[in-house]
This record gives sequence, structure tokens and C-alpha cells, in this order.
Amino acid sequence: MTPIKLQIRNCYFKSPMPLTFRARPALVAYLTCGDPDLATTQEVALAAVEAGAEVLELGVPFSDPVADGPVIQRASERALLQGTRLADVLMLAGELRRQTSAGMIVFSYLNPILQFGLERFCDTAGQAGLDGALVTDLPVEEAGDYLRAMRGRQLATVFLAAPTSPDSRLRRIAEASTGFVYAVARTGVTGERDQPPQDARDLVRRLRRHTKIPVAVGFGISTPQQFAAVGEYADAAVVGSAIVHTVERNPGREAAAVREFVAGLVSGSRAGRARTSATRA
Repeated sequence: MTPIKLQIRNCYFKSPMPLTFRARPALVAYLTCGDPDLATTQEVALAAVEAGAEVLELGVPFSDPVADGPVIQRASERALLQGTRLADVLMLAGELRRQTSAGMIVFSYLNPILQFGLERFCDTAGQAGLDGALVTDLPVEEAGDYLRAMRGRQLATVFLAAPTSPDSRLRRIAEASTGFVYAVARTGVTGERDQPPQDARDLVRRLRRHTKIPVAVGFGISTPQQFAAVGEYADAAVVGSAIVHTVERNPGREAAAVREFVAGLVSGSRAGRARTSATRA
């Protein structure tokens, strides 16, 4: 892969609170950037937005993705073999921002950001038109410098909330989060699941005690039924492994396959809500 020079033009045309969810549930689409290559990731991202995704999570490939399941681990390995680094993801974000007004955050482990430089990362993210970031392995208790740097650039700070967290910690997470809170509705690594966890609704309820900002739920959503069910109690559903798996299974037609998959989730959810409303009427 030819090295890419990071050249991002200023793109400051977003409001201080740009992450908004119009539908319920809104769809937050996670992509592993650079899998199979950056050009395809760009096409897939735009296809997901066209099909109904409201926010893009641009995943930075990492060599030790301890929080990720096998699907995203394989995608990270492929992306790293292509030479994809944080600088490339930021450059990709700048290209996408010139093509879409969808919400857009970086999803990264802490180490790539520290290697890049925290202040440089925040400056470059803002220049690229990103709306914020989620640093998956940064505890809120140790996030002081990160919060100051991000908020100084009006960038959203999204944190993960787990069902095992006590209420005191959920309060700190809610207070530190802007844009939305990502409720990880089960413990363990990422991956598609047949059934939603029983404590997802309870976790969202507990978070609601501490914040009025949107809550997005992720637990391995892969069907329209699972996606629609999240809308009963949360603002958005995060779909990650299922999209990454769709990319993996459709070489040569990744964007088309993701467009079909995302459209199926969104339209299936709306159809399900319509049937439920008609039954109740």
C-alpha cells in the first residue's frame, strides 16, 4: 500500500453538539477502516449512510483488540496488513466529511492516539470534520487530559457503559459523555448474537437517571427484529460485527452488500413498528 500523506483541509461547519438521532432507533454503523482497503471503506461508509445509518463509527485497526470478537479481529488484521494507521483513518474522515453530513466519530484504542499525540489527534480530528471519538480502553477515571483536549475543540466524548458498573461509575460516565452514551449491554467481546441480553433495558434505565443525552445500545445486533427491539427503550442501536462480517463475506461487492443489509435492518424495523401499532389500534 502506498503511504498516504495526511493533508486535511479545515472543515469547521458543524455545530458544537452535532450528534443527533432522528429515527428511533437510529442506526450507528461501525466499520473497520482499511478492510479490505481504505477506498472500499469509503464506499461502504457512504452506502451505509445512504441506506439509513445516522452515525458512522470509524474503527481504527489495532494489533491487540482485546475487546473485539473474531470478526473484528480478522478485519483489523487485514487492515493492518494494508498498512492502515490512525493517520489514514483521520484522512478518510476528512474525505467522508466532504461527501456526507452524517454523524461521524473515531472508534479507537488509546495506544494509537497516544502514539499520534493527544493534542495533535484532537486538532486533526476537528480539522477533518469529525464529531467526536470513543476510546474503548480509556477509563473515565483517567480521562482528564483527554476530556480537556477534546472539549477544547468542541468534540464529543463518547464513553462505554457496562451492566456490571455500579451506579456511582455510571454517573461519572454519563457526566463525561457528550453526544451519546454507548451502553454495552453484555459483558465479553464484540460479536453477533441470536438474542439480546436481558439486562440491556435495565442498563439504559439506570443511565437515564444520570443523563438526558441519547443512549445507544450495542450487543451484537444483526437482525431487523433485534434492531427494532432496541427502539423500545433506547435512542440508537450500534451495529458493528454484522456489518464487518458482511464486508468480509462479499469481496468485490462490499458496498452493495452493506447497503442491502443496512436497508434491511431499517426497513424491517419500520415495518415491525407499523404492524405493532396496527395491532394495538
